[in-house]
Amino acid sequence: MALVKGPLLSLDARGQVAGAIVFGNWKGRPTVRKLVTPSNPQTGAQSGQRAGVQFLSQAWAGIAAAQQALWQDLADEGKFSPFNAYIRFNLDRWVQFTDPVQDPTIVAGTAPVMGALTVTGGVRQISVSQVITTPNDIWGVWISSSLTTGFTPAKSDVDAGAIYSASPVTRVLTGVAPGTWFVRTRGFATGGASSAWVAQQQAIVT
Repeated sequence: MALVKGPLLSLDARGQVAGAIVFGNWKGRPTVRKLVTPSNPQTGAQSGQRAGVQFLSQAWAGIAAAQQALWQDLADEGKFSPFNAYIRFNLDRWVQFTDPVQDPTIVAGTAPVMGALTVTGGVRQISVSQVITTPNDIWGVWISSSLTTGFTPAKSDVDAGAIYSASPVTRVLTGVAPGTWFVRTRGFATGGASSAWVAQQQAIVT
């Protein structure tokens, strides 16, 4: 950023010029700087990581206080809050594409049994409905999509996690690029036990 006098042959100038420079005001002084377009990368790896963080953040509020307290020991070790201990522990698992847990001392449980998956394409969106045949200890459902038929889901394909409350579990994916998409889901239990990925279903997005 540079201070200027009489910018654009005037006493004041504001806004961008030719998509290259920006005139403004800083502490009452006219300035000029290069136009910088903020980036928000949407690579698969970043999208999958965001899906994990978003699920964990939203799910924390629904965990009973007694369960939240189980993270205190890890929190004390790292000198941070139980919430941060829970996020850190589960993101370490998510890096390995392993499902999260509600209790760091018990990594076990029975995976849910998944039923029919229905997907419907729309204008830049996909509506997902996943029937849960037997909930067992279900905590949530991952939703994964690809433009390639017959794909094996990876973390980079995960679009969202949906917290279980009742069957079917529903979610609308928005901002989807037009095309023929293939969607799969996987349920997971509070102790991290995972179901098999449900067979892909097709959705045409316009």
